[in-house]
Formats: sequence, structure tokens, C-alpha cells
Amino acid sequence: MSDAKIPLAGVIGHPIAHSKSPRLHKHWLRQYGLPGDYVPLDVAEKNLATVVRALPKAGFVGANVTIPHKVNVLQLADQISDRAILIGAANTLIFLPDGRIHADNTDGYGFLANLRQGAPDWQPQAGPAAILGAGGAARAVVSSLLDAQVPEILISNRTRPKAEALRSEFGARLRVVDWVHAGNMLEEAATVVNTTSLGMQGAAELRVPLDGLQSGAVVTDLVYAPVDTRFLQVARQMGCVTVDGLGMLLHQAVPAFERWFGTRPEVTEATRQAVLA
Repeated sequence: MSDAKIPLAGVIGHPIAHSKSPRLHKHWLRQYGLPGDYVPLDVAEKNLATVVRALPKAGFVGANVTIPHKVNVLQLADQISDRAILIGAANTLIFLPDGRIHADNTDGYGFLANLRQGAPDWQPQAGPAAILGAGGAARAVVSSLLDAQVPEILISNRTRPKAEALRSEFGARLRVVDWVHAGNMLEEAATVVNTTSLGMQGAAELRVPLDGLQSGAVVTDLVYAPVDTRFLQVARQMGCVTVDGLGMLLHQAVPAFERWFGTRPEVTEATRQAVLA
């Protein structure tokens, strides 16, 4: 019998039963014939520090982190990547051989990789981007769009102070628009992103008027349940290029899987079908 340890990874959240990450990582482990496993870990906030610090001792090489722990987990890290510092949250933990915990954020990478795969002709410099929402996901999107050289970002949130906070942090290329006028900013936008949970199964619909969408604009929704949201359906009817949110989930997992299991996986149609099955 071999004494080699089977590398383990998982996703930490509360609740966590809905997560598609276990299905995704298990698919890749099978596809590439790698030893390992990936499990959902439902961890209450009061137990976060205890659980995270115990995982390396139990054979874990890393973990994904989701709501509500993405900010608090930074306090437990020994090393934090520049991306995670900028975004102010981590979605990926890597447990180093010497016991230290490295925190990273791959959401921005996943967002851009999904956009480029789903809309290969997307030109970030073609015009302003319009972002609906100013929560944690929006921070990663703003950061990645600025890196991609989008000339200006128009951002609108139901509570304006959250959008103002992003502008003060990320700078003058952000312009805040009142939520009641969110539909108007779509008229200027070459790229449109919904980062809110509006339109998700069990949530309220996105009520922003969409008649200002420009034909040919690239429109993406971070919601992936349902995969084809009403927001995307309306955008398609208006001649926009649409990219669903499932691809962001798949692409953000690529660098983490590579760090944990030593193989860089590809996001293919088979990957999508395995997660949707």
C-alpha cells in the first residue's frame, strides 16, 4: 500500500449545499486521472478560524471561499496576493508545505477569461462599461475591467454610497449613476455587466429598463442560476452579444485547481455540461 497522501480541497461557505464547485473539481480530477477529492464545507462564521487552521493538518492543499467568508478569511492568511488586497476579499486559499496560508482572488481572472471565451471579438477599449451593483463581485469586475483598459466605468447600485465607495477607491475612471437612472447609462455602454443577485432563482427580477442597450454591446450576467437570465434574453433580442455567468465560475477555478493538483484544466463544453448535469 502507498503512504502517499491524497490531496484534498473544498469550498467553505454557509450555506454551501447549492455550490457547483464540487461537481466541477471532481469532473476535472476524473478527466485528468488525478488523485484527490473536493468537498463542500458548511462552516458557520464563529467556526471559520478553527476550521481553516485545521484543514492543512487534515490533508487539505487548499480551499475555495464563498459567501459569507470572503472578506473575513483575509485575517487568517499569512500571505495575501496583490489582487486579493485590491479587491478586499479572497476566494481561494492555498495551504503551503510549511503550513502558511496564502490567500488569493481569482474572480477577476475568471470574469475576463469568460468574457473573452464567450465574446471573442470583445474590445475593452471600444467604449465605457456599465456595471449594475457595487458589492464584492463588482469589486473584482471593476478591478479587472480597469486592468483591461476600459476607458470609463459607469456604476449604479441601489444604495448609492456603496458605489461612491468604489469610486473613491478605484479612481476617476469610475462614474456613479443613481439607481433610478441606471437604464440611461446603458445607452453609452459597449460592455454591460450585472453583478447583482437580481434575476437569480428565488430573487427579485432586475427591474432596470433595458431599452437603452446598444446593438452589438457585450452583455454579461454574473447570475448563473438560471444560466439564461431574463436580462440576457432581452439583451439578445436587442442585438447584443451575451455571455452567461456560468463561465466565470468555471474559469475562476482554473488557477486554483492548477495550484492544488498540479495540472491546468481547460474550460470546454464538456466542462459546462458536467457542471449543469
